[in-house]
Amino acid sequence: MNKFISIVAVLITCLSTNVLANEDIVDYDKFFQEYYEAKVKTQQPNASKEDLEHYLSFLTDDVGNQHFPNAPDDSREPDGKEMMRKGMTRYLGVHTGYDSKLIEYIVGYNSIAFKHSFSAKGLRSDGSEFSYSKVVLDVIELENGKVSVIRRYGK
Repeated sequence: MNKFISIVAVLITCLSTNVLANEDIVDYDKFFQEYYEAKVKTQQPNASKEDLEHYLSFLTDDVGNQHFPNAPDDSREPDGKEMMRKGMTRYLGVHTGYDSKLIEYIVGYNSIAFKHSFSAKGLRSDGSEFSYSKVVLDVIELENGKVSVIRRYGK
């Protein structure tokens, strides 16, 4: 009887471990497509606060955000998401035109790197016009199914 109980206990442990391990599996392709689409929507001329909140829903509360070479610090702050909300809200809807093209992406364990180009034009708060085009590499790190660190490499 003890052997039977031991075998059942081992089987339950193995099955439980397998089920728990499978819960951590992220469909990186699906996650990335949804993340990228949400990110692009925040830059459109008609971007709304709802678009911004949808994008922010992909991020951890303590997300770190780093843009080389201008912001070399990737520290995760307890209010990282709130800081991004404040920063992105200032620019919400300032674009009169925005285009983005995904060039390529690659996934790794809890990370996604993607190269993309984008161009924007719009009006600053003082009424002056701006326009720019960039090609950048972004690397996002995931933790518990959410973006915990964003790193942008590009000028």
